[in-house]
Amino acid sequence: MTKHEDLDAAAEPDGAAMPEASLRSRIESFIVMDVMRAAWAQEAAGGDVIHMEVGQPSTSAPEAARKAAARALETETLGYTMALGIEPLRRRIAGLYRDWYGVDVAPERVVVTTGSSSAFLLSFLAVFDVGDALALPSPGYPCYRQILKALGQRASLIETGPGNGWMPTAAGVREAVLRDGAKGLLIASPANPTGVMITPDRLAELAGECRAQGVWLISDEIYHGLTYERPAVTALAHSDDAIVINSFSKYFSMTGWRIGWMVVPERLIRTVERLAQNFFISAPSIAQVAALGAFDGIDELDANRSVYADNRALLLEELPKAGFTHFAPADGAFYLYCDVGDMTNDSLAFAKAMLSETGVAATPGIDFDAERGNRYLRFCYAGRTEDMREAARRLKAWSETRRQG
Repeated sequence: MTKHEDLDAAAEPDGAAMPEASLRSRIESFIVMDVMRAAWAQEAAGGDVIHMEVGQPSTSAPEAARKAAARALETETLGYTMALGIEPLRRRIAGLYRDWYGVDVAPERVVVTTGSSSAFLLSFLAVFDVGDALALPSPGYPCYRQILKALGQRASLIETGPGNGWMPTAAGVREAVLRDGAKGLLIASPANPTGVMITPDRLAELAGECRAQGVWLISDEIYHGLTYERPAVTALAHSDDAIVINSFSKYFSMTGWRIGWMVVPERLIRTVERLAQNFFISAPSIAQVAALGAFDGIDELDANRSVYADNRALLLEELPKAGFTHFAPADGAFYLYCDVGDMTNDSLAFAKAMLSETGVAATPGIDFDAERGNRYLRFCYAGRTEDMREAARRLKAWSETRRQG
């Protein structure tokens, strides 16, 4: 909903206009959630739907996390925690940077958040003022733009594609600073929707450019742990001043628990703590306990990643047989971002028809890129392998029908 006339303009019987929603609330919908709602409605009506729209694992939280939560329900009051999170969890998260990347992070710099969503909100509030611009890659996660808009801030888009490896460049950062006065750069690797990973050299280059320009670097690393050919690199390996955001939703398979974290420079700890106190008090205590337990379920989580790897290989082989032939490099996460421009110029209508006629739900590219997304679809392959195989079969049959028709 973006236009004034889209809002209800109810009136009292005497003709007085009722108060309307705020200007800041007039952000666009998160289209993938609309697709999910349509898919659920089709299922409720008796349809057989394969969910490839929403970016979430089909698996539950690891057993160790569930057991930790169950014990806490029996033995703990589960009241408020400190705004920055429980100390054992903050220490365990800090240890992950040593174990995964060989980077030392003080536990004091770790902030436990209500999912990564609140971490973005806290970051944008902590370092940007009303009217400030943040450079973002396009295509990119749509909620970045909408959160900025609701806060009275601006998105300065850096177009990415095959020519620049689907990642921002130092030249793009300089242009955003000159054109829009950007006060920061946000990068995501592995990226949503493309699944593309940044190279260590490009990450070092961007970190250096942010230092040279005197702007913030925010790194969305929520798909770390879900890589298939080379490990991901944290921005903290190249900049101790970066703000890093991560989540238990993806690799840890805990989307509905709404628990994440951020690592901030020392000078921002108290700033973020004050914001977190006033906005959230604390992340849910039961989710924090479960997240701490999840670190004891790494073998189970790595087994989940093996399933995603199998799904990725299957779809990269089978989807071209259905006419889906042009993908961004699928380095990590669990997405395939497909150019369907030879099939449609309206990805939203195409996705609706595909859901209705095949029962396969995917997300139209316009959710991620308002300019070019009309010719892209995103497929999520985090489901069961048998579902991915069936989706490919249905899409091949659909493609045959469309060609004959």
